[in-house]
Amino acid sequence: MGIFTKDIHTMDDLFVHQLKDVYYAEHRIAKALPKMIAKATSPALRQAFEAHLAETETQIGRLDEAFGKLGIKAESVTCQAIDGIIKEAEEVAGEVDDKAVLDAGLLAAAQAVEHYEIARYGTLVAWAKRLGKHDVLPLFEKSLAEEKATDAKLSDIAGGEVNRKAA
Repeated sequence: MGIFTKDIHTMDDLFVHQLKDVYYAEHRIAKALPKMIAKATSPALRQAFEAHLAETETQIGRLDEAFGKLGIKAESVTCQAIDGIIKEAEEVAGEVDDKAVLDAGLLAAAQAVEHYEIARYGTLVAWAKRLGKHDVLPLFEKSLAEEKATDAKLSDIAGGEVNRKAA
């Protein structure tokens, strides 16, 4: 189902579609992170990826909880955006021989993922407020805060170690 399909008639429909989209994205990220962990050579970057994998699993649990609170079956819709971001990360990881440069590429790909998640959770927060879905709002706000914190942590790693070594 694309974003502008016959299945979306109301703002509630759009909200549910967005929820299913981020559900798909989080599952894809949970599958991709172990590969990124295995390829990362920077201890700080590897540790950040490991922490984010645990956080992603918690966020999936929050999404399951949100579906339950909304009385909706937890399911996903294919998210071509996250598929593209992850595919690009896999391509970069397969093409770079210099491990320091590989770490910089992995970090950049991880930040692209974070920015996508920030956009999605930010939208869910805004729409939950507008639609009066206050019972799920704290779940999305918590995940949004975590995504912003992870992005900041990755920026610190890039500025402090990874980009310097790669350059």
